[in-house]
Parts: sequence; structure tokens; C-alpha cells
Amino acid sequence: MISPTEISTRLQRVLLKVQKPGRYVGGEYNQVQKDWNTVKTKVALVFPEIYDIGLPNLGISILYDTINRRDDTLAERVYLPWKDMEDEMRAAEIPLYALESKNPLTAFDILGFSVPYETLFTNVLNAFDLAGIPFLASERDESWPLIIAGGHSTFNPEPLAPFLDAFFLGDGEAVMDELITIWQDWKATGGTRIQLLERLASVEGMYIPSFYDVEYDLDGRVTRLEPNNPHAPNKVVKRFAVPLPPPVTDFLVPNIDTVHNRVAVEIMRGCSRGCRFCQAGHILRPVRERPVKEVVDAIENAIDQTGYEEVALLSLSSSDYTHITELVQSITERFAGRQITVSLPSLRIESFSIDLMEQLHDLRPSGGFTLAPEAATERMRRIINKPVTTEQLLHTASDIFERGWTSIKLYFMIGHPSETMEDVAAIADLCKQVYSIGRKKVGGRVKVHAGVSTFIPKPHTPFQWAACDNTDSIREKLNYLRNELRQPGLKMTWADPDSSLLEAWLSRGDRRTAHVIKRAWELGCRFDAWQDCFAFEKWLQAYAECGLDPLTYSHRPRELDETLPWQHLGSGIELDYLKQDYTMSLNGEIRDDCREGCHNCGILASYASLKTGIKPGEWNCPPTHPKRKIAVVSD
Repeated sequence: MISPTEISTRLQRVLLKVQKPGRYVGGEYNQVQKDWNTVKTKVALVFPEIYDIGLPNLGISILYDTINRRDDTLAERVYLPWKDMEDEMRAAEIPLYALESKNPLTAFDILGFSVPYETLFTNVLNAFDLAGIPFLASERDESWPLIIAGGHSTFNPEPLAPFLDAFFLGDGEAVMDELITIWQDWKATGGTRIQLLERLASVEGMYIPSFYDVEYDLDGRVTRLEPNNPHAPNKVVKRFAVPLPPPVTDFLVPNIDTVHNRVAVEIMRGCSRGCRFCQAGHILRPVRERPVKEVVDAIENAIDQTGYEEVALLSLSSSDYTHITELVQSITERFAGRQITVSLPSLRIESFSIDLMEQLHDLRPSGGFTLAPEAATERMRRIINKPVTTEQLLHTASDIFERGWTSIKLYFMIGHPSETMEDVAAIADLCKQVYSIGRKKVGGRVKVHAGVSTFIPKPHTPFQWAACDNTDSIREKLNYLRNELRQPGLKMTWADPDSSLLEAWLSRGDRRTAHVIKRAWELGCRFDAWQDCFAFEKWLQAYAECGLDPLTYSHRPRELDETLPWQHLGSGIELDYLKQDYTMSLNGEIRDDCREGCHNCGILASYASLKTGIKPGEWNCPPTHPKRKIAVVSD
């Protein structure tokens, strides 16, 4: 195995040949570096993207902080090299290494991959290859690191199943200590790889794909999906942190400019809204909030520790934070005159959201205001469970312009189930109405930006049984909107239909998709989320060579009684609840916000299983409920 000293020596010869060599050297302010020779367990946290995107990732920051708090364990970071550096590393025989110690990945005990979106799948294989790790888990014995993956995209891990030893569903910080302890005990006893995996299979939220057999019929439907090992449960359900651990404050300060140079504090996790297209809103239930003082103190500590001047308060729906008014007031009072800006994303379409931003006064960032109606007709909003009226949206836009903003960005999604061209035309009409209101309020400075994405029916949502819209239809809708919104003051950006189609194929894929991912990587696919790297024709070739029709993954509606490829994995929400909600969508029926009353989605039973002392019926998920106990629960 190559030594870190030799890796450092070879790096010195290549760094001046590549763009942004600061990506590859480490040594950032607040970096944690421990004595490699005395620490018992070594964990590499791998974010399969470039440094610029990976370093600000909050999930990696949380795990880095969580693991390094243990005296007996170290965590180091690994990002993928950009194409120029990859070429140099291969030519100089430099394996993929961790920034802190320059040790190669194969020197670590555990590799933890964070995979938040599906277009990173080929990057995962590229990381394996650069590290010299066999692709298939079945080809790796006890001498190789234990390789685990997590993240939103791994709630359907089947496309990556043959490559990983294990997947974790849920909040990584909730399992890390148990995972490390199990690994250390196993290592001390000298057990086999299978014995390690059997112990991990007993951990709530841990999925061992090799412990499950899957069979398909000639049409590609799953006909059998069951455990082949007595230690494997029939269904693996996610695990979540209760309460949320203290937020990270010792953020790494990057060597180069990154996509986010800021303090990020998560004020709450989860959402009670139930938008039917939103995977995050379903897999992150239940709602868990941080106390106001904890948030404000974290902001102050993080600013002191990093020197950052921008703060982002993160959540799926910031306006739903129970004490949002108190939080904004506290931030305004404590940081007045500190020359920082505070952004409060994910606000609801209502005047209350504008009041919140107004309260931030000089702390609010410059620029526009963002709203996400998702659909432009009330009929479509009922289908997707986004109960916002057009009147309410226009009233909110008017208030925004009246209070000094000159720019509004509106997020829309096309391709929803049963969408018509009339629904699409309404997007253009609504943008023009907002622009007209802005002209009356602020004159010619007004700008309206429409961001248009394509609907993808994601696993673990009520729409997981729906089909994607026809690609020709998507292109027709985009062309229509581009033509209609081609005028001064209006701007439109959109997702590439082919890229969205690939995301649908991968997110809804089964275990056979692994062959396609490997073949696509062999054909040169990597960094598929980057438009200048995306090679759709190579993916088509890979599917063809593997004998799979990708359109069956994206365009075939699923039957409600069909076994889905991810059905043995759970978000904590009952399958019957999702079926009921899908049926309601077909009838245009609204499901009220959970805060208005519990709908018995099943997450309460999952919560009770965490042995917190609270049983179903004693606690409701919405933190505004009178029986709110979650804030005072400890593990």
C-alpha cells in the first residue's frame, strides 16, 4: 500500500498542472487532524463530487463533527478530483486519498459515502476505481474497508446494491456511535465479513443488500423479494435522531471559493405539509425543532469560529418553525451592526413570510424573493397537495414589491400527473400577472424569474405509483413556456429533459440497474449532474447493452398491489397511507397539514420504537400540537 508520504511527494509534482490545486491539499482552518498511529478506528467520509460542492455539504459536516468527538476514532474527508486532476492522478499512480492525512482510502477501516442525488452513482464507482477497490461487495473480504452509503438517493439503494456492503436509512448521526462500536468489537474478535454484516443487520435503519434475494418476471416486475439470512429483517425502516444533536459550529473554512461560503444552521428537520411530489418531505418525517437559544448561540459560535459573514437558516419549511418570530427577533437583536447577512429560505407563500424577512432588517441578503407555487392552477395544486390559491400568491407578490423587493423567482414543476397544456399555459400567465403587479409597484426595475423543473415520481412518496410524462410532451411544454416568457423583465431557466429522465430511471431502478451504471461508467460517464459532462447517448447505449428498457422504469405506471423494488425499505410512513394519499390525488382531494391533526401516517410507531418512553397516542408529530413532547425527549 502506498504511504501518505509518497502520495504527498507525487502530489507536489502534479498540483501545478491542474485547475484549483487548493481542492486537493487539505489543511483548512478548523480541520481536525488526529494521530493516525494511536487512534483505534479510521473513517473516511466520501462525498463523490468535487471539493467546491462537497466541502459545504451540511451532512458531511455533521458526521465529521460527530465522529471526531470520539477520542478513539478519526474522520477524514474525501472528494472526487475534477477531470484534469483525475488524469494526472492516474498517470502518476496516485490513489484516491483523504485530505487530512493523505492516506489512501484502502488504509481506512470504514468508508462512508454520502449520496444525496442519483446522478452521483457513476461517481461512486469512479471513487472505487481511483482507490483501487473492487466494485462488487462479493469480491471484498475482511482485508477491505467496510463500505456504507447513505443520503436521500439511497432510500432506494437497489441500483447500487451489488457495490456496497451496507446502506443506512435515516439520520447518520443517530447510528454512528453504534456502527463504530460494532466494528471495533468485531475487529477485536477477528470475525468474518459475514459475521460483521450480520451484527450490522440488527441495527435499526441498516440495510445489508446481500442478505436479500430478488427475482423478476419477463416484464421486469419484482416477483420475489425476501431475506436469505436469518439476521435480516423482512423490512428495514429508517432511524432518526431524537432530539436533534447540537448544530455544528466549527465549520471548515475552504482553501478556495466554494458554492456556499457560509454558516448553515438547521433550525428544524422534517415537514408536515405533505406535498405529494416531495421525497424529502416524506423521508425526513417527523418534524423535529431546535430551541431558539440553541440556534442563536450556534450562529454566534460559528461566526466566531469561521469569520463567515453569511448565515443560512435551513429547513424544508422555515415558516412552520414553531417559534420563528421569536427566532428572527433574537437574531436581529443579537447581530445588529455585525455586518452579516441572514437568509431564511423555504418560506411559505403568505404575507407572514414577508413580515419575517422585514424583521431581519439590515441582516437580510440583497437580491430577490423566492416563492414555490409548483403549479399555476388550483386544480393542479390540489392534485399535488399544494393548497395555495392564485389570489393568495398574487397578493403575496404585491406585498413583496410594495416592501422594496424588485425581483421574484417562482419555482414550477411540469409533467405532474394529469397535467394539461392549459395548466402549463397558466404558468406563463401567472408569471406575467406577477410581472404586471411589479411594474405597477416598482416600475421598470421589476424582474420575474421562472425556474421550471420536471416532475419525477420518487420512491416513498404517494406518487411512486405514477408515471413520468412523455418526453416529447415535456419538450413541447418547455418550448411553449420559453416562447411565452421571452420578453423584457421575464426570465426562464429549466431542467434538461434528458437529465431528468436519467434521474427518473436511476431513482426508480432495481438491482439490475447496477449493470447499467457499471457499463455507463466504463463508457466514460461521470459527473452526470454537470451539463457539460452529461452524455445521455452513452446511458442509452449502456441500457441497450444490458438488455433493459429504461422507459419501463420511468413511464410504466405501477399497480397499487405491485411489489416495488424498494418495498422492503421504509421511511416510517405506512404503505397503506401512501396508497390512500395517491388515491386522493387522483380525485383532487387535499390532505391537510399534519399540524391540523394527525393523519396516522405511521411515523408515530417508528418513533415509539426508538425507546424514548413515548408511545403512539401520547405524542403527535406536529410540534405545535398541545402534546408536544419531542423537544424535551432525550435518547
